Amino acid sequence: MGDSRTVLEALAIAVSAGVPTLLWGSPGTGKTSAVMALAAALNWPIEVVIGSIREPSDFAGLPVISDGAVRLTPPAWAQRLAAAGHGLLFLDELTTAPPAVQAAMLRVVLERVVGDVRLPDKVQVVAAANPPDEAADGWDLTPPLANRLVHLNWPVDGRHIARGLAVGFPAPSLTGFAQPPSREQVMEARATVAAFLELRPTLALRVPSNGGAPGAGGWPDGGAAGPGGGAPGAGDHRLGTGGGGQGWPSPRSWEATAKLMAACKAAGAPDDVLAVLVTGAVGEGATLEFLSWLEHLDLPDPAAVLANPDAFELPRRGDRAFAVLTSVVAVAVSAGDAERWDAAWRVIAKAARTAPDVATLAARTLAAHRPPGARIPDALLELTPILRAAGLLDG
Repeated sequence: MGDSRTVLEALAIAVSAGVPTLLWGSPGTGKTSAVMALAAALNWPIEVVIGSIREPSDFAGLPVISDGAVRLTPPAWAQRLAAAGHGLLFLDELTTAPPAVQAAMLRVVLERVVGDVRLPDKVQVVAAANPPDEAADGWDLTPPLANRLVHLNWPVDGRHIARGLAVGFPAPSLTGFAQPPSREQVMEARATVAAFLELRPTLALRVPSNGGAPGAGGWPDGGAAGPGGGAPGAGDHRLGTGGGGQGWPSPRSWEATAKLMAACKAAGAPDDVLAVLVTGAVGEGATLEFLSWLEHLDLPDPAAVLANPDAFELPRRGDRAFAVLTSVVAVAVSAGDAERWDAAWRVIAKAARTAPDVATLAARTLAAHRPPGARIPDALLELTPILRAAGLLDG
């Protein structure tokens, strides 16, 4: 679960990264107060919307005839956020929203579209919910809505509450807002997640079955897969039940994981914060595999590799080779300058001698992102055979 400090820091990082976030906890434990305090610390406007007292049209827009055409007019709360240009949309008591209202929230949560209006990029979505059996007329979250959110379990620590009552609760963490991730950090994080899914493709999609969601040990046969090993039920994209409405692996939630990894690295967040965020995105089972793999990956810094490509040695392990090459190419592409683009070709040329299949994939990406003014590097001559085999060269 994590302590209150960890969860508050995870919440701040998720909001700064633009990843919709849901706080789970019992009634009366301070979830709403924490979100309101975060908005106040940021000096952001906040709109509180409770789904149980709303209709689907409050999210999908109310049809109105104007100038002979039907327009979906957004409600007043959406118009205020759009006018402000930034702020928090707080979907409180989410598990009291019936399925029809949850369905209407889908575009709001992911795309920030309300009716015919798209909310500004600086409007972030946070939600809070009680477990369905503790909510007033509670409903499980539908898998599509659950998969659009990062799920954080809100802790209740008696000592923390006692100190807060005695001397005041601490100010919310603003970790992540002071130092947003660079483009290089974002690309490196995406390359790392891609390398893991290259090794464990069956974890790319694990849809909850029977309305449940993956949890620890939530594989179809009750087993658990070790890092790099085959998952029980390999090839079956459905998981057994276990704690409805939580995070589960999908391409969308892995992309959110990459965003959160980059934000954590930029903010210098501790490992427990990253673990809480990844668990909230893809569920416990996938997180255990991913973080264990990540711990033993031991990759070189791609920026250091590009600074001295002649000293680079390709790792022998296939997943490490894939990860380091994709990271190097991602950083070179994001930099957009001829010097690092040329250095990346030298790295790929060395890799092609022992791992031509991995080098081909990296070369394809790099060739498609040639910066203006960059000359064809000498290292490309060594790659001519594999580039021809990949269809990147004629003849």
